[in-house]
Amino acid sequence: MKELNVDLVLKALSRVEEPDLKKDLVSLGMIRNPEVEGNLIKFTVRLTTPACPLKELIKERCLTALEEDFGTGIRVEISMDAEVTSTRSQGPLLPEVKNIIAIASGKGGVGKSTLTSNLALALAANGAKVGLIDADISGPSIPTMFGVEDAQPRVMVHEGRNFLLPVERLGIKLLSIGFLAHGDTAVVWRGPMMSSALKQFIADCMWGELDYLLIDLPPGTSDIHLTLVQTVPLTGAVVVTTPQKVALADAAKGISMFGQTPIKVPVLGIVENMAYFSPPELPDKKYYIFGKDGGKMLAEKYGLPFLGEIPLVQSVREAGDAGIPIVIHEDEPISLAFSELARNVAQQVAIRNAGIENEIADNAIVS
Repeated sequence: MKELNVDLVLKALSRVEEPDLKKDLVSLGMIRNPEVEGNLIKFTVRLTTPACPLKELIKERCLTALEEDFGTGIRVEISMDAEVTSTRSQGPLLPEVKNIIAIASGKGGVGKSTLTSNLALALAANGAKVGLIDADISGPSIPTMFGVEDAQPRVMVHEGRNFLLPVERLGIKLLSIGFLAHGDTAVVWRGPMMSSALKQFIADCMWGELDYLLIDLPPGTSDIHLTLVQTVPLTGAVVVTTPQKVALADAAKGISMFGQTPIKVPVLGIVENMAYFSPPELPDKKYYIFGKDGGKMLAEKYGLPFLGEIPLVQSVREAGDAGIPIVIHEDEPISLAFSELARNVAQQVAIRNAGIENEIADNAIVS
């Protein structure tokens, strides 16, 4: 067996590529605290997301690389932890929020708020700190989804300014106009008033440290969308659609909006909601009520990642009405679909952030 030392260990691990980021673990700074004690090698792999679906593959590749260089007589202890990446600068707005993700749909009624609620909880279940802004001023539904219709955000004074404190429920920090206009009270505001409310939710709220801040946007393309991108830089957007033609046409408009020059927000991917229906008595049978593979084809058309499909399940609606999103119920098969969606979204965020970092590095080298 070759003599062991930290430099040789790092040399071996420099051949291990992170499958998504397409660079080796050492140059990405993902190998932490390497130690050698006799024939024992210890180190930590710092993943870019707690929800990394490839952690076991990365661990296996590390072990293979080390055995190729030092033989099978070594002992290896690999720890895995995670730190969500970010490319946001420490500006005056949301300085402790690593990633801001807009959840959008061109059409109403596609289950965007239900999906957003379950996505937030699925990300948190993997160890992330998550916040959620309900930016649908006219039709807020997040308070109902989380069972906090009667909650009111508290106010604190910091450096002479009043700040809202988000409502916390099931480990998620929440803010919605529904907390300020209770019951059946209609919020009948013009566009500038809605935009002003969203700005306050972002700038005048104590969000603290967050890995992901999800923003549940209203359907369509409106003042709210423009206000959001002009107020704070977004990591990206997730577009939600159902498989039928009319929803896909509106989702395409949403994708087009994010690509326009004044906005230029990367679309992280497409989610197909209500993809199919399986009766409880026939769990292996799939009925494509709204059409088949519409979201997948839309993603292929625009060259975007397909983040997952969520089936139409009665228990999802029932859980939302009860104020406890279905993903909390780990024994429910549908919760696995939301967990996979969370892993895919976190994965695309990490890829996006690595791409920006590479662009910055390349520009620095050129200059």
